[in-house]
Amino acid sequence: MSEKNQEGKRTARERLAQERERQRTQDRRRRTMIVAAAVVCVLGLAAVIGVIAANTKSGDKKSTAGPLLAPAGAEGKDKPAIPVGAADAPSTLTVWEDFRCPACAAFENGFRSTIHELQAGGRLRVQYHLATLIDRNLGGRGSLRAANAAGCAQDAGKFQAYHDVLYTNQPQETNDAYGKDDKLIELARKVPGLDTAAFRSCVREGKHNSWVTKSNDAFQNGGFSGTPTVQLNGESVFPQKGSEQISPANLKKWVTEANEGKEPGTASPSEATAAPSPPPPGAPAGSGTPRPKAPHGTAHAPGAAPTAPKKAPAPVPSHPGAPAVPAPLEP
Repeated sequence: MSEKNQEGKRTARERLAQERERQRTQDRRRRTMIVAAAVVCVLGLAAVIGVIAANTKSGDKKSTAGPLLAPAGAEGKDKPAIPVGAADAPSTLTVWEDFRCPACAAFENGFRSTIHELQAGGRLRVQYHLATLIDRNLGGRGSLRAANAAGCAQDAGKFQAYHDVLYTNQPQETNDAYGKDDKLIELARKVPGLDTAAFRSCVREGKHNSWVTKSNDAFQNGGFSGTPTVQLNGESVFPQKGSEQISPANLKKWVTEANEGKEPGTASPSEATAAPSPPPPGAPAGSGTPRPKAPHGTAHAPGAAPTAPKKAPAPVPSHPGAPAVPAPLEP
């Protein structure tokens, strides 16, 4: 082979080697760029996830966290409650309830006039403990938001009136209508003077959410079987007291027996409501207390006739798990 041919082959091999090196260099650069781009994407995705997580946590805090701000006049460090009635009344009715609970509405709507009468006479004080049992069982946040709104009404001195409006307008248990602030504000217009800028702000900001959560924690830790849980001077009276079924007549009798020999308390001024209620049948004139304009009558289970005979009342179960009780009957 000539020297010239050998030189040509060597030059060709060198060019091939250079081309291969150049190709390897380009491949390394491409891999570096791909890795760098992937890192940027991962970091960008992490940043987006971080923002979403932060916003989610922020939203959760609005619903259940934040500083624990109790409504004005609320009582109970470990068992938060809103009191209604004379502070020195000789008897106390303790009620654990949930604004979405249909059995609670049956109790409240059936016993409202009786409880108001006993409060007005300084014979009974009621402590309302608010729970969020239905939110936990069925989802939604209506129990929490309604309880917060009730706390806002307490700040305005109109808890009892708004409390009654929430129960007389309660939606179906599976309808989370009370989870909407606009609905709660709309119902506030049924209580004269309650729909104010301060009330609306309190409702929308969830001012008392953490207080409500603490109240519900007390309910969960209390060993109660369901809502409503009703106690008179610490003794359970719902669905019965001893062998006697609860009824408006029996509640009056039990309070009278508990108050025997004791002076009635100094009844506090009644809250302003939509219209005064007439005295219950057989009550002395002037015993009625203000309450929202709502039909007053006996609470009945679905399908029960309003005129059902007293000897066969329809059952009203508490929620959940408590035994059924007769629908409350006016004496």
